Amino acid sequence: MNYSEALDWLYSTQFFGIKLGLEGPKRLLREYLAFPPRNTKVIHVAGTNGKGSTCAFIDSVARATGTRTGLFTSPHLIDYPERIRVSGMEIERDEIALHLSSLREMVAQWDPHPTFFEISLALAMKYFSERQCELVILETGMGGRLDATSAIPADIAVLTPIGMDHQEWLGETLTDIAAEKAAIIVPGKNVISSNQLPEADAIIRQIANERRAPLTFVEEPLEGYALGLTGAHQQENAALAVEALHAAGITLNYETVKAGLSSTLWPGRFERVDFSPEEHSSATILDIAHNPAAARALAATWRGEFGRTKANLIFGAVEAKDIEGMLEALAPIAGHLHFAPVNSPRGLAPEELAAFLPEEAPAFTIHASLQSALESSTNLPSLITGSAFLIGEVKALHERTAHRITTQ
Repeated sequence: MNYSEALDWLYSTQFFGIKLGLEGPKRLLREYLAFPPRNTKVIHVAGTNGKGSTCAFIDSVARATGTRTGLFTSPHLIDYPERIRVSGMEIERDEIALHLSSLREMVAQWDPHPTFFEISLALAMKYFSERQCELVILETGMGGRLDATSAIPADIAVLTPIGMDHQEWLGETLTDIAAEKAAIIVPGKNVISSNQLPEADAIIRQIANERRAPLTFVEEPLEGYALGLTGAHQQENAALAVEALHAAGITLNYETVKAGLSSTLWPGRFERVDFSPEEHSSATILDIAHNPAAARALAATWRGEFGRTKANLIFGAVEAKDIEGMLEALAPIAGHLHFAPVNSPRGLAPEELAAFLPEEAPAFTIHASLQSALESSTNLPSLITGSAFLIGEVKALHERTAHRITTQ
């Protein structure tokens, strides 16, 4: 198969849905010889907010030390190769086609058939092994206990702030969700956690104690370093990343940490995009804030960067999210709200989104398309936020490239 054919096949496996469990991914990793070699360190990152940014900081600082890294994240914003990087470089399309051709042949008769996410993980791990990566950073797809990434033995478990999300899969209470995410803790292996809400804190301590895993809470943000990512909350993610690298035995010094943190890039996290003057007359910010905690962090970052200047705020989201909580956090920084459709089977109609606005909300406009929202004339700086699918579509339009969404 060529690249296009290979992706068509991979995307067709979304028909098999999301399957939480480790038996399938373990078999796939074993038969594809994709488990990491013994000399490869693995850092496994779970949580609700900040996973991607923390992974990006870990990867960037490790690369600054000369360590050869493999980074596996999800979902992608524009195109599939974003998910798999070696030393900062996306996997080449020919490699994707080669591995997916082999995997398709191998699993053709399997029952149950591996999922999109499981196949992607096996591809990434085999590629990291072939490229002799010394450190692999894995971002969980969802949860932790039964997430496919937990099939890989990790040396360090990292827990970013845990909140309410994916209740349909992980449980209705914060205690339930924290138990699922903290289950990435490996017996006897180091655990690095950010500050947590009391219910999550208690569960993390219990599981770490039960598994005799050394536990460190990173209680202070990392100060004194310039960061490539904007926002006070990124200082907390950076502190978590540096502590995780220490625990993994990566030799750090001031210069490598400084270089790695300042050069960290991660798309869709208060990302400034330069549109041409005829399209936009002022700054445009892209940020994936898909739950209330992320929306509150975004609002605080906006105020830190723009003061009292309001945003021309474009918002789109998908079902099963706390839209009311997100809009409650974002409405105070908006001069005008624009509700746009999201290119996803789970996307909510703009009219449905507007129904969640708080009483004292700014004026709003319902748009039939994202393009219509983007073309709304304003002298205010623009903030585009909500679903990762929305941010991906905006970036694809900006870069004039195809945008292929996925549900996993």
